[in-house]
Formats: sequence, C-alpha cells, structure tokens
Amino acid sequence: MSEPAPTVFVVDDDLSVLSSVKRLLRASGFAVECFTSAAEFLAQRSPQAKGCVVADLRMPGMDGMALQAALARSDNPLPFVFLSGHGDVPTSVKAMRGGAEDFLVKTAPKKELLATIERALARNAREDAERTRRKELQSRFGKLTPRERDVLAHVMRGRLNKQIAADLGIDERSVKRHRTSLMTKLRATSVAELVLLAVEAGLRDQDDGADAG
Repeated sequence: MSEPAPTVFVVDDDLSVLSSVKRLLRASGFAVECFTSAAEFLAQRSPQAKGCVVADLRMPGMDGMALQAALARSDNPLPFVFLSGHGDVPTSVKAMRGGAEDFLVKTAPKKELLATIERALARNAREDAERTRRKELQSRFGKLTPRERDVLAHVMRGRLNKQIAADLGIDERSVKRHRTSLMTKLRATSVAELVLLAVEAGLRDQDDGADAG
C-alpha cells in the first residue's frame, strides 16, 4: 500500500479565507484539503495522514486551540500552524508552548505562510520517521522472552555474565545463551548499541527505574 502524500489541511469557518488559501497553496504546488470546522476535519482525517494543519483560532464549536490539543493527544500529531485574524501575544505564546509550528495573522505575507508550511511539512516527515523507527524497535524488544528481558536489564547495567548468573540464579552458560539470543533479536553488536536502541525505543527510563533497586 502506497504512503499517503503530504497534505496541507486547512480548517477555517470563513469560506473566503478557505478559498484564497487553497488557491495560494495549490498554485505553490501543495496538495490541499479544506474543512469548515474542526469537527469536520477530525471526522474525515485518516489516521495515516501526513502533512500539517493550518487552522483559524476562533471557530464555532471546537476552536483552534482545542483542535491543536486534540491532535497533540492523538497517535498522529500533525504539525499545527495557526492562521488567525485575532492574534495577541498571550495566545500566540500559548499556541507555541502547545507545539505549534508558528502563529501567523491572516495579513501575514504569502511568502511567510509558505515558508512556515514548508517547515511544518519537513517537521512532519522527520517526526513520522522517528515514530516509525520507534515502533520498529519496540517490535524487536517485544520479541524478547521474559528471561531475555531479565538478562538485558543486567547487561545494560554493565553486569558481567558471572554476576548476572548469580543475580538470576542460573548458570553462566545460560546467561551467555540468552545474551546471544537477545543481541541477535535486537540486531545489536555491543552494550553501547543496546543502550542507544533502548533510548530510541523509549524504554531506557524503565531500565533506569529497575537499576534503582
């Protein structure tokens, strides 16, 4: 199945704004989809969607801030760009703290809007690659047996095979066997690489917690 093309999703209840932004973006070579409300966008958005969202701040029903928060909680948090006629410093600061790529007023130069969208799309490509990598690594770790996980936790703390055997109450030969198996499953060649893989997979904090005992 082919990957969905990066798309700029424009959300604004003002039809004239939707039309003008759509024309600008399409003339600049972007794929564009338009929605007149946040609810409409969320209802039709594909979980595999790639691209970014350009949305108004004030809209009936769910406003731009609420839409930004909803996307941030999802499994596919597309980069968010505010394009509003009601900009103020506290609101823009709140939007940026919420992870928005930028907060622009609707009178902003076209070049500024296009440059912001380019950054948002590049960010989405980067973050999507990171999520894909993390899921792939988590899948590798998920294939470890409970005993291999025990051995892995000790290996990552720098314990020697003899020490691991004593800690787990098994013989050293079994430790070596489990260690070889887990290294193969994780496709790692060193302890340093194991640690890096755990960090990429988002699992390192759990191992640190186990080390506190």
